Amino acid sequence: MSNFETNDHFYLSTNALSLMNSYVGSTFVVKYGGSAMRNNVLQSNVVQDLCFLRLLGINIVLVHGGGFFINEWLSRLNIEPKFENGIRVTDFETMELAEMVLTGKINKELVSLFNQNNIFCVGLSGKDANLVQASAMFDSPENLTGKVDLVNKKILNLLLSNNCLPVIASIASDLQGNTYNVNADTVASAIASTLKADKLILLTDTPGILYDSSNYSTTIKDLNLKTIESLQLQHIISGGMIPKIQSSIDALKLGVESVHIIDGTLRHALLYEVFTSERIGSKIVL
Repeated sequence: MSNFETNDHFYLSTNALSLMNSYVGSTFVVKYGGSAMRNNVLQSNVVQDLCFLRLLGINIVLVHGGGFFINEWLSRLNIEPKFENGIRVTDFETMELAEMVLTGKINKELVSLFNQNNIFCVGLSGKDANLVQASAMFDSPENLTGKVDLVNKKILNLLLSNNCLPVIASIASDLQGNTYNVNADTVASAIASTLKADKLILLTDTPGILYDSSNYSTTIKDLNLKTIESLQLQHIISGGMIPKIQSSIDALKLGVESVHIIDGTLRHALLYEVFTSERIGSKIVL
């Protein structure tokens, strides 16, 4: 059994219990990143929620980034991180460091947390079994930021059909063996689209999409593509939210039922967003 605590009033909700039953056999792709994973306590809380979902019979695919930790290591080396429209610009030195941090450190720490909760999982990057094939996003040979070309559905189905929870670092390669750092939102969206997931859930360090980025009480709870277009025209969506929104739109157009952007730093945020009517993040549908 998982070490998940069951004494929260959340579990007394009849509505929640009904929703739990309705999601048995569903597939959720969860992207975990940002400052929401900045310490062991936050990571443990999120993993426990994911373990609970898995024990309910929901198929979980976890995709993680780790920009907070990459920036931390870049700072130690006196390297200034660079971004364009919310996407990291990856030179050779940053690429080498990103792969070490994401696949060698964060991925295995998350796997270890699942192991502690007796959940059968496996840690991967997009390079393993050609799970995610990528190519360069930019023309410059010195920028190793990548985009997703193809997701290997066969390996994902193999893992999920054997009750295995994949934990995937957003590092990928092309058929020539070149390695790319791919935005984790983009990887999660591509995987969710390939699996036709019921939900794509983006765990970040903000409450969702905000009318006013300086006021967390302005979270927009329900959106559709028309609403998103209006917000883009008003330049309300900016910075790191840009790739999240584009990933959300791509996933919805390719068959994902709904996308949720929520604050992963809040305890049980995942469960409240999925199982209660008082959702805490932003839900996007077609």
